[in-house]
Amino acid sequence: MTACTNVLLPVLFAALAAVIFATGIQFTRLGLRTVDSMSGTFITIAVGTVLYWGVAPFVIERHYWLTDAVLLFALIGVFRPVLSANLTMAGTRLLGPTICTTLTGTAPLFALFMGWAVLNESLNALTIFGACAVVAGVVLLSWHGGAIKRSWPLWAIALPIGAALVRVAGHLLAKLGMEELPSPFFVGLVGYSVSCLLALGLIYSRGTGPVRVLRTQGSHYFLITGVLYAVAVYLLNIALECGDLVVVAPVVSAEPVFALLLGWLVFKEERLTRRNVTAVLLVVVGIVAVTLRHTQ
Repeated sequence: MTACTNVLLPVLFAALAAVIFATGIQFTRLGLRTVDSMSGTFITIAVGTVLYWGVAPFVIERHYWLTDAVLLFALIGVFRPVLSANLTMAGTRLLGPTICTTLTGTAPLFALFMGWAVLNESLNALTIFGACAVVAGVVLLSWHGGAIKRSWPLWAIALPIGAALVRVAGHLLAKLGMEELPSPFFVGLVGYSVSCLLALGLIYSRGTGPVRVLRTQGSHYFLITGVLYAVAVYLLNIALECGDLVVVAPVVSAEPVFALLLGWLVFKEERLTRRNVTAVLLVVVGIVAVTLRHTQ
């Protein structure tokens, strides 16, 4: 695996990926006013796939396809975003957006365990504190208070937790695969290609063709999201290539907080409250903590 010459680069690339993911969320929200989530997901994945294949002839070598890493990268395409997105949507439908978002915010904790148990990455107090601070910030941002009146089956909590686990598992597979083939671009190419086939199958399964989906009013928002996500995935893969999973995952998981800041500063659809400011500060402290750990 290629090592970064600057130990801060993984944190920088992960943070930039989180910001771009958060920007995509804003356009997704606009698109969902007229386009259903399954169609929007297909458009987003299809755009990313086209972009990756358009660039592939200039950066991909033929022998890449003969490596064992291809299987790991293909598995990522099953996990993310098709499986993780569907688990999240199902969780939101059963639990509501507050509880679902809160539980999916546990992803950094899974990253700590996987990084330590599978990749033999070292953990220290700063890493654990930083990841927990990010989780606390995301939970605080998602939670709207009030007593919980459970009207859903207890097993439903497995849906958002499963989405968080699947998301981190995708990061883990990317790191494992890049130990054999250190190509962040190829990770995205294979993963997107598999995801696109799965998303296309889901579209056809409900009797809708891709052309009809693209002609839907508001689909242009998902075209923009597709470009943004494709770039963000590439940056995330670069961060994973040369940085520890226990460092990269908490930083990229700060995406909801960046979405809040963009909604307030750029899209003018969010307002800052005491709770929101506290959440932002917690995430900032968490990112600083994992960054300090990485420089030690």
